[in-house]
Amino acid sequence: MDYSKFEIYDFESTSNFNLSYGHKGRGYQTHWHSYGELILIEAGDTNIYKVGKNTYDLKPGDFIIVWPMEMHAIVDANVENAVIIKFSNTFVNTFFDLQKIMHLFRHLHKISADNHPELSGKLLEIIQKMKDIFLSGDPEREIKCCMLFMDYMLTLLEYRSELLADIDGEQISYTDDVMQRMIMVTEYIKHNLTADDLSQNAMAKMAGISRDYFSRIFKNVTGKNYSKWLNMIRLEKAAELLSKSDTTLTEVAMLSGFQSISSFNRVFREEMGMSPRSYRALFVKK
Repeated sequence: MDYSKFEIYDFESTSNFNLSYGHKGRGYQTHWHSYGELILIEAGDTNIYKVGKNTYDLKPGDFIIVWPMEMHAIVDANVENAVIIKFSNTFVNTFFDLQKIMHLFRHLHKISADNHPELSGKLLEIIQKMKDIFLSGDPEREIKCCMLFMDYMLTLLEYRSELLADIDGEQISYTDDVMQRMIMVTEYIKHNLTADDLSQNAMAKMAGISRDYFSRIFKNVTGKNYSKWLNMIRLEKAAELLSKSDTTLTEVAMLSGFQSISSFNRVFREEMGMSPRSYRALFVKK
Protein backbone atom coordinates (compact mmCIF):
# COMPACT_ATOMS: atom_id res chain seq x y z
CA MET A 1 0.00 0.00 0.00
CA ASP A 2 1.18 3.53 -0.75
CA TYR A 3 1.17 5.29 2.62
CA SER A 4 2.28 8.65 1.19
CA LYS A 5 -1.33 9.63 0.58
CA PHE A 6 -2.67 8.49 3.94
CA GLU A 7 -4.62 11.34 5.45
CA ILE A 8 -2.74 12.71 8.45
CA TYR A 9 -4.32 16.14 8.38
CA ASP A 10 -4.88 17.62 11.82
CA PHE A 11 -6.13 20.94 13.18
CA GLU A 12 -2.94 22.65 14.26
CA SER A 13 -3.50 25.94 12.43
CA THR A 14 -7.12 26.27 13.57
CA SER A 15 -8.79 24.14 16.17
CA ASN A 16 -12.12 23.60 14.44
CA PHE A 17 -11.92 24.14 10.66
CA ASN A 18 -9.57 23.78 7.74
CA LEU A 19 -9.67 23.95 3.98
CA SER A 20 -8.35 21.51 1.38
CA TYR A 21 -8.15 22.89 -2.14
CA GLY A 22 -6.04 22.30 -5.24
CA HIS A 23 -5.05 18.70 -4.44
CA LYS A 24 -3.44 17.00 -7.45
CA GLY A 25 -4.65 13.56 -8.42
CA ARG A 26 -7.99 11.89 -9.08
CA GLY A 27 -8.31 9.35 -6.32
CA TYR A 28 -7.93 8.78 -2.60
CA GLN A 29 -7.95 5.44 -0.81
CA THR A 30 -10.69 4.34 1.59
CA HIS A 31 -10.11 5.92 4.99
CA TRP A 32 -11.81 7.57 7.96
CA HIS A 33 -11.08 10.34 10.42
CA SER A 34 -12.69 11.98 13.41
CA TYR A 35 -13.51 15.19 11.57
CA GLY A 36 -16.18 15.63 8.92
CA GLU A 37 -16.04 17.11 5.42
CA LEU A 38 -18.30 19.35 3.35
CA ILE A 39 -17.25 18.90 -0.27
CA LEU A 40 -18.30 21.18 -3.12
CA ILE A 41 -17.83 19.80 -6.65
CA GLU A 42 -16.74 22.66 -8.90
CA ALA A 43 -15.64 21.13 -12.21
CA GLY A 44 -15.08 17.94 -14.18
CA ASP A 45 -17.13 15.45 -16.19
CA THR A 46 -16.38 12.61 -13.78
CA ASN A 47 -16.67 13.01 -10.01
CA ILE A 48 -17.29 9.74 -8.20
CA TYR A 49 -17.11 9.50 -4.41
CA LYS A 50 -17.92 6.67 -2.05
CA VAL A 51 -19.26 7.04 1.50
CA GLY A 52 -19.89 3.86 3.45
CA LYS A 53 -21.32 1.31 1.03
CA ASN A 54 -22.82 3.87 -1.38
CA THR A 55 -21.19 5.37 -4.47
CA TYR A 56 -22.19 8.82 -5.72
CA ASP A 57 -21.81 10.25 -9.23
CA LEU A 58 -21.62 14.02 -8.82
CA LYS A 59 -21.86 17.04 -11.10
CA PRO A 60 -20.47 20.58 -10.67
CA GLY A 61 -22.55 22.38 -8.04
CA ASP A 62 -23.36 19.19 -6.13
CA PHE A 63 -22.29 18.60 -2.54
CA ILE A 64 -21.06 15.47 -0.82
CA ILE A 65 -21.15 15.33 2.99
CA VAL A 66 -18.88 13.01 4.94
CA TRP A 67 -19.84 12.91 8.61
CA PRO A 68 -17.21 12.28 11.31
CA MET A 69 -15.83 8.72 11.43
CA GLU A 70 -17.46 7.56 8.17
CA MET A 71 -15.47 5.34 5.84
CA HIS A 72 -15.13 7.07 2.48
CA ALA A 73 -13.03 7.28 -0.65
CA ILE A 74 -12.54 9.35 -3.78
CA VAL A 75 -13.03 6.82 -6.56
CA ASP A 76 -12.35 9.07 -9.56
CA ALA A 77 -12.81 12.82 -9.35
CA ASN A 78 -11.40 16.21 -10.25
CA VAL A 79 -10.18 16.81 -6.70
CA GLU A 80 -8.08 19.80 -7.73
CA ASN A 81 -11.18 21.92 -8.22
CA ALA A 82 -13.19 20.54 -5.30
CA VAL A 83 -13.54 22.68 -2.19
CA ILE A 84 -13.26 20.54 0.94
CA ILE A 85 -14.15 22.12 4.27
CA LYS A 86 -12.98 19.98 7.19
CA PHE A 87 -14.89 20.52 10.43
CA SER A 88 -13.97 19.24 13.86
CA ASN A 89 -16.26 16.77 15.58
CA THR A 90 -15.25 18.44 18.84
CA PHE A 91 -16.90 21.65 17.70
CA VAL A 92 -20.13 19.87 16.74
CA ASN A 93 -20.19 18.15 20.12
CA THR A 94 -20.04 21.54 21.85
CA PHE A 95 -23.62 22.33 20.84
CA PHE A 96 -26.53 20.02 21.55
CA ASP A 97 -28.56 21.53 18.70
CA LEU A 98 -25.74 20.83 16.22
CA GLN A 99 -25.59 17.23 17.41
CA LYS A 100 -29.32 16.85 16.84
CA ILE A 101 -29.05 18.23 13.31
CA MET A 102 -26.11 15.95 12.52
CA HIS A 103 -28.10 12.98 13.80
CA LEU A 104 -31.08 14.01 11.69
CA PHE A 105 -28.96 14.14 8.52
CA ARG A 106 -26.41 11.43 9.33
CA HIS A 107 -27.61 9.37 6.34
CA LEU A 108 -27.65 12.34 3.97
CA HIS A 109 -24.54 12.41 1.79
CA LYS A 110 -25.35 13.82 -1.63
CA ILE A 111 -27.10 17.12 -2.33
CA SER A 112 -27.87 17.48 -6.04
CA ALA A 113 -27.90 20.96 -7.55
CA ASP A 114 -30.37 19.73 -10.19
CA ASN A 115 -32.83 18.40 -7.61
CA HIS A 116 -32.37 21.18 -5.06
CA PRO A 117 -31.33 24.32 -6.95
CA GLU A 118 -32.42 26.84 -4.31
CA LEU A 119 -30.82 24.93 -1.44
CA SER A 120 -27.63 24.28 -3.41
CA GLY A 121 -27.37 27.96 -4.24
CA LYS A 122 -27.53 28.91 -0.56
CA LEU A 123 -25.01 26.26 0.44
CA LEU A 124 -22.69 27.32 -2.41
CA GLU A 125 -22.70 30.88 -1.11
CA ILE A 126 -21.79 29.69 2.40
CA ILE A 127 -18.94 27.44 1.22
CA GLN A 128 -17.53 30.14 -1.05
CA LYS A 129 -17.46 32.54 1.88
CA MET A 130 -15.57 29.97 3.95
CA LYS A 131 -13.11 29.42 1.12
CA ASP A 132 -12.52 33.15 0.68
CA ILE A 133 -11.92 33.55 4.42
CA PHE A 134 -9.27 30.81 4.44
CA LEU A 135 -7.48 32.01 1.34
CA SER A 136 -7.39 35.59 2.64
CA GLY A 137 -5.62 34.56 5.85
CA ASP A 138 -8.20 36.39 7.92
CA PRO A 139 -6.98 36.32 11.58
CA GLU A 140 -10.58 35.80 12.74
CA ARG A 141 -11.23 33.02 10.26
CA GLU A 142 -12.00 30.39 12.91
CA ILE A 143 -14.92 32.17 14.54
CA LYS A 144 -16.24 33.32 11.15
CA CYS A 145 -16.15 29.75 9.84
CA CYS A 146 -17.86 28.49 13.00
CA MET A 147 -20.70 30.89 12.31
CA LEU A 148 -20.86 29.91 8.63
CA PHE A 149 -20.85 26.20 9.51
CA MET A 150 -23.81 26.72 11.82
CA ASP A 151 -25.51 28.62 8.99
CA TYR A 152 -24.85 25.63 6.69
CA MET A 153 -26.41 23.21 9.19
CA LEU A 154 -29.41 25.46 9.84
CA THR A 155 -29.93 25.76 6.08
CA LEU A 156 -30.11 21.97 5.83
CA LEU A 157 -32.68 22.01 8.62
CA GLU A 158 -34.70 24.66 6.78
CA TYR A 159 -34.99 22.30 3.79
CA ARG A 160 -35.56 19.18 5.87
CA SER A 161 -38.82 18.14 4.21
CA GLU A 162 -37.32 18.58 0.75
CA LEU A 163 -34.29 16.44 1.63
CA LEU A 164 -36.13 13.47 3.13
CA ALA A 165 -36.10 11.54 -0.16
CA ASP A 166 -32.31 11.87 -0.38
CA ILE A 167 -31.55 10.32 3.01
CA ASP A 168 -30.00 6.90 2.40
CA GLY A 169 -30.98 5.12 5.59
CA GLU A 170 -33.90 4.85 7.93
CA GLN A 171 -34.68 8.11 9.70
CA ILE A 172 -35.65 7.86 13.35
CA SER A 173 -36.15 10.82 15.65
CA TYR A 174 -35.64 10.72 19.39
CA THR A 175 -36.69 13.05 22.16
CA ASP A 176 -34.22 15.56 23.56
CA ASP A 177 -34.04 13.49 26.75
CA VAL A 178 -32.95 10.35 24.90
CA MET A 179 -30.44 12.29 22.81
CA GLN A 180 -28.97 13.90 25.92
CA ARG A 181 -28.57 10.49 27.56
CA MET A 182 -26.72 9.11 24.53
CA ILE A 183 -24.50 12.18 24.30
CA MET A 184 -23.73 11.90 28.03
CA VAL A 185 -22.63 8.30 27.53
CA THR A 186 -20.49 8.98 24.45
CA GLU A 187 -18.79 11.93 26.13
CA TYR A 188 -18.10 9.82 29.21
CA ILE A 189 -16.46 7.14 27.06
CA LYS A 190 -14.28 9.64 25.17
CA HIS A 191 -12.89 11.00 28.46
CA ASN A 192 -12.60 7.64 30.26
CA LEU A 193 -11.12 5.19 27.78
CA THR A 194 -9.14 3.45 30.52
CA ALA A 195 -12.19 2.90 32.76
CA ASP A 196 -12.62 -0.60 34.16
CA ASP A 197 -16.02 -1.23 32.57
CA LEU A 198 -17.06 0.30 29.26
CA SER A 199 -19.25 -2.62 28.30
CA GLN A 200 -22.53 -2.04 26.54
CA ASN A 201 -24.35 -3.28 29.65
CA ALA A 202 -22.59 -0.72 31.85
CA MET A 203 -23.26 2.14 29.43
CA ALA A 204 -26.94 1.20 29.08
CA LYS A 205 -27.20 1.23 32.87
CA MET A 206 -25.53 4.65 32.94
CA ALA A 207 -28.07 5.91 30.39
CA GLY A 208 -30.91 4.45 32.44
CA ILE A 209 -32.35 2.29 29.64
CA SER A 210 -32.37 -1.40 28.76
CA ARG A 211 -29.43 -2.93 26.93
CA ASP A 212 -31.49 -3.86 23.85
CA TYR A 213 -32.99 -0.38 23.55
CA PHE A 214 -29.57 1.17 24.12
CA SER A 215 -28.10 -0.95 21.33
CA ARG A 216 -30.80 0.12 18.82
CA ILE A 217 -30.57 3.79 19.72
CA PHE A 218 -26.77 3.83 19.74
CA LYS A 219 -26.45 2.47 16.23
CA ASN A 220 -28.99 4.93 14.87
CA VAL A 221 -27.48 7.93 16.62
CA THR A 222 -23.83 7.17 15.81
CA GLY A 223 -24.22 5.19 12.60
CA LYS A 224 -22.26 2.25 14.07
CA ASN A 225 -22.82 -0.58 16.49
CA TYR A 226 -21.39 -0.09 19.96
CA SER A 227 -18.24 -2.22 19.68
CA LYS A 228 -17.32 -0.72 16.29
CA TRP A 229 -17.79 2.84 17.54
CA LEU A 230 -15.81 2.17 20.71
CA ASN A 231 -12.88 0.77 18.71
CA MET A 232 -12.87 3.82 16.45
CA ILE A 233 -12.86 6.17 19.43
CA ARG A 234 -9.94 4.22 20.85
CA LEU A 235 -8.15 4.43 17.51
CA GLU A 236 -8.77 8.16 17.36
CA LYS A 237 -6.99 8.52 20.71
CA ALA A 238 -4.22 6.16 19.63
CA ALA A 239 -3.63 8.08 16.41
CA GLU A 240 -3.36 11.31 18.38
CA LEU A 241 -0.79 9.79 20.74
CA LEU A 242 1.20 8.25 17.90
CA SER A 243 1.43 11.54 16.02
CA LYS A 244 2.25 13.84 18.91
CA SER A 245 4.27 11.92 21.51
CA ASP A 246 7.13 9.46 22.00
CA THR A 247 4.95 7.18 24.12
CA THR A 248 5.74 3.49 23.54
CA LEU A 249 3.32 1.43 21.49
CA THR A 250 2.36 -0.57 24.57
CA GLU A 251 1.60 2.62 26.49
CA VAL A 252 -0.40 3.97 23.54
CA ALA A 253 -2.46 0.77 23.51
CA MET A 254 -3.14 0.95 27.24
CA LEU A 255 -3.94 4.69 27.26
CA SER A 256 -6.38 4.13 24.39
CA GLY A 257 -8.22 1.43 26.31
CA PHE A 258 -7.01 -1.69 24.47
CA GLN A 259 -6.50 -4.68 26.74
CA SER A 260 -3.43 -6.00 24.93
CA ILE A 261 -0.85 -4.90 22.39
CA SER A 262 -1.93 -7.72 20.07
CA SER A 263 -5.57 -6.56 19.94
CA PHE A 264 -4.37 -2.98 19.47
CA ASN A 265 -2.17 -3.94 16.51
CA ARG A 266 -4.92 -6.04 14.94
CA VAL A 267 -7.68 -3.42 15.21
CA PHE A 268 -5.36 -0.60 14.14
CA ARG A 269 -4.27 -2.46 11.02
CA GLU A 270 -7.84 -3.46 10.14
CA GLU A 271 -9.21 0.07 10.38
CA MET A 272 -6.21 2.23 9.42
CA GLY A 273 -4.68 0.00 6.76
CA MET A 274 -1.23 -0.04 8.38
CA SER A 275 0.51 -0.91 11.62
CA PRO A 276 0.76 1.60 14.49
CA ARG A 277 4.52 1.76 13.90
CA SER A 278 4.05 2.63 10.22
CA TYR A 279 1.48 5.27 11.12
CA ARG A 280 3.87 6.89 13.61
CA ALA A 281 6.57 6.95 10.93
CA LEU A 282 4.39 9.26 8.81
CA PHE A 283 4.93 12.00 11.39
CA VAL A 284 8.68 11.66 11.77
CA LYS A 285 10.37 14.76 10.39
CA LYS A 286 13.06 13.93 7.89
